[in-house]
Amino acid sequence: MPPARKRARSYDPARIRTAVLAQFGHVRGAVGGLTAEQLALPTRLGDWTVRELAAHIAQSFGSVARALDHPEPAKADVALPDWLLSTAGCACAVDGGTRVAAAAAEELPALYGRTAGEVESALAGVSGERLVQTGSGAMRLADHLVTRAVALVVHTDDLADATGLDLPYERQALAACVRLLADALAVKAPGGSVELRIPPYAVVQCVEGPRHTRGTPPNVVETDPLTWVRLATGREDWAAAWEAARVSASGERSDLSALLPVTA
Repeated sequence: MPPARKRARSYDPARIRTAVLAQFGHVRGAVGGLTAEQLALPTRLGDWTVRELAAHIAQSFGSVARALDHPEPAKADVALPDWLLSTAGCACAVDGGTRVAAAAAEELPALYGRTAGEVESALAGVSGERLVQTGSGAMRLADHLVTRAVALVVHTDDLADATGLDLPYERQALAACVRLLADALAVKAPGGSVELRIPPYAVVQCVEGPRHTRGTPPNVVETDPLTWVRLATGREDWAAAWEAARVSASGERSDLSALLPVTA
């Protein structure tokens, strides 16, 4: 019999709502200042340029307004970790329509301004308990906003990597991204033999084997939030992160390379 799932982690709907709007605002400000040369730069997402990445971010965030524009589903049928595990690449996934959209879209500052207005207007006065239909299934609006926090954080890092810009991260958005990716690993590899620590946001136990109950765990992995996001989404290789001391791993079961990226 498979082990029982732990109680799902909860996220503060008001804080997540504020955080995703603010994080989109950070990206909007950065994109609005990009030159034509910067928009043509390559990214680590295959053959996407910065322009295509920027268009995708706006499309992804705009899904909030589009979802609320449709009738409410009868019931929710997808939980957050399952959304992450069922979406190949998750926020990192390449939307096949983005390239066309980027080529045909209005100027990016206008696209971002319109998207921000539509999402803010759609969210006004709407409860986080309202159900919305997404590409992965029906879920609470509050949960959908957590998925947008993941997408925004991951792609903010992609944008920073491509352009060299020092972009800010809203604390609640980064925390939600880190926690959901960690919880998804615990669902993907249930158990209690390894303790994964991503201070200050998350600690989870995972991987089959002897369960730790007290004292120092025999298998411990620790890393910083952005390194974890990159490892969990395939942006960074486990061996490279370990060699660069961006991740520490102790114990015979602490090598998580076979389980990464989480979304694979």
